[in-house]
Amino acid sequence: MIGPAAWRAVDDGLAIAVRVTPRGGRDALAAGTFEHFAARLAAAPVDGAANAGLVALVAKTFGVPKRAVTITSGETARLKRLHIIGDFTTLAEIASALYGPRA
Repeated sequence: MIGPAAWRAVDDGLAIAVRVTPRGGRDALAAGTFEHFAARLAAAPVDGAANAGLVALVAKTFGVPKRAVTITSGETARLKRLHIIGDFTTLAEIASALYGPRA
């Protein structure tokens, strides 16, 4: 399955790129550009609240526990890379569904 560059296979799951908009009014993860997902978070980028909100949102969206999601780069940036531990095929199907028929 080939999809946007927003996600790729890794040894134990899926790596994704996400552009975060904190104080976005509500939590939502959706297709962004070819290079990244777009995440809106209600939390402000204060004391790690937005990062914690992003981890919780990604875990819920992909159906994995929060401990299976880690931010691998971009802790203080809008563009972040995350690692999701799980079955690649299942995670990639969810990622593809977020992008809809264009993926």
